[in-house]
Amino acid sequence: MDQEQDSKPLLKSSLTIPNSKYILEFDIHDVFAELKLQLILAGPFIVVSFLQYSFLLTSIMFVGHLGELALSGASLATSFTNVTGFCFLMGVGGALETLCGQAYGAKQYQMLGVHLQRATVILILMAIPISIIWPFTGQIFTLFGQDLEVAKEAGNYAHWLIPSILPYGLLQCQIRFLQTQNNLKPLMLSTGFSSLLHVGCCWILVSKLGFGSSGAALSVSISYGVNAAILCVYIKMSCTCERTWVGFSKEGVRDLGGFIALGMPSALMVCLEHWSYEFSVLLSGILPNPKLETSMMSISLSTISMAYRIPFGFGNTVSTRVSNELGAGKHKSAKLAVWVALSLVITEVLVVGLVLMAARGVWAKMYTNEVEVVSYVSLVMPVLAISNVMDGVQGVLSGVARGCGWQKMCTLVNLGAYYLVGLPCAVTLTFVYNLGGKGLWIGNISGSGVQALLLLVITTRTNWGLEVNKAMNRVHSNNMPTTTVS
Repeated sequence: MDQEQDSKPLLKSSLTIPNSKYILEFDIHDVFAELKLQLILAGPFIVVSFLQYSFLLTSIMFVGHLGELALSGASLATSFTNVTGFCFLMGVGGALETLCGQAYGAKQYQMLGVHLQRATVILILMAIPISIIWPFTGQIFTLFGQDLEVAKEAGNYAHWLIPSILPYGLLQCQIRFLQTQNNLKPLMLSTGFSSLLHVGCCWILVSKLGFGSSGAALSVSISYGVNAAILCVYIKMSCTCERTWVGFSKEGVRDLGGFIALGMPSALMVCLEHWSYEFSVLLSGILPNPKLETSMMSISLSTISMAYRIPFGFGNTVSTRVSNELGAGKHKSAKLAVWVALSLVITEVLVVGLVLMAARGVWAKMYTNEVEVVSYVSLVMPVLAISNVMDGVQGVLSGVARGCGWQKMCTLVNLGAYYLVGLPCAVTLTFVYNLGGKGLWIGNISGSGVQALLLLVITTRTNWGLEVNKAMNRVHSNNMPTTTVS
């Protein structure tokens, strides 16, 4: 099953992983080859991750210069739409990292197109209830005691994000479809073009035409739509996808329940983590001086989310490497990929943490001119640096989980880490010990720290030979003849 690995003459070198009990020996040439491959793959993944995130970030920056009220409203709306829509769609799309990645490794190329169609159908159906909820954003915030002016501003911002639901969902499918084939150049080009278009849209709609926060939200919808349209044309026309996309088929609308069985845990795995962070933003709205607190939380969350783009890129890299190698039956290669990725991300988060500390006095000025907000963010920045370390480790290990298909187990891990540890700590520190927004962030760190620790224990105790068997079973159970209809 792992013929290529087992037949090589071994020139061994110890690769030490975090627990000294686990000393794995690999061919030194394999270690450097894996390191080189991951660095080559991670670069485009990180670029795409940054560019994707820049859509919402750029809009928030434009809105921030409209005043504290506009920033607070847009921040709450962004949190709410993440909680009720975006992170759910992203999570469901994450099931393709398992299904498409392992199918590609097993050379079952046509199944990638089938899985893409199934995911697209499911996400279109899920977009319907989301588009019904978002128009009531303002009323929901008012019902939960948010400031009336902030709630109204948030409702308006969410209303103009509604057109972004379908293209965002489609993008999640397209990105995973191409990602698992290591076909990253079109992702960089299309996302790069769309991000430049987004800056132009924001400048025209917000600064020139005076549409305010509505224009910033509408720019997000336009940019997602253009990005999705470009990738649709590429997948349809490019010769690089001719083996994996052979047209629409009847199989693409069959066995949707089988996809949901993995897609729903994948969505919950992502949502439970995101909901915890976004809930912190909502809690900040009921603190004394809610405009200041929500502004600080928004900038802090945007900062840590942007820093997370690098670990997220490494997570996507290791997800692709692990799923491809498991699908190909190479358990040693999959195991090596995990520890190389973890070593890379630990180095990266330490460097980024130092950068955050060095920039703590000036960073918030890119978001707002409010002196009080800038000062508050600088005080919280050391906590954000620690949060970045925890998020980086769990980000890579979550990528390993997606590559292996551990979404159900990780749902339980995230539930315990964030809702039995993280949120209770945040509430206690904030409202009992009166630490304000800093208490909310310390609670978040507690949750991500427990999550990282649990995932590390699971990963170190994994039987990779057994994971290969599971991948083979998954691939062959989905391997059905396809009938092209268009």
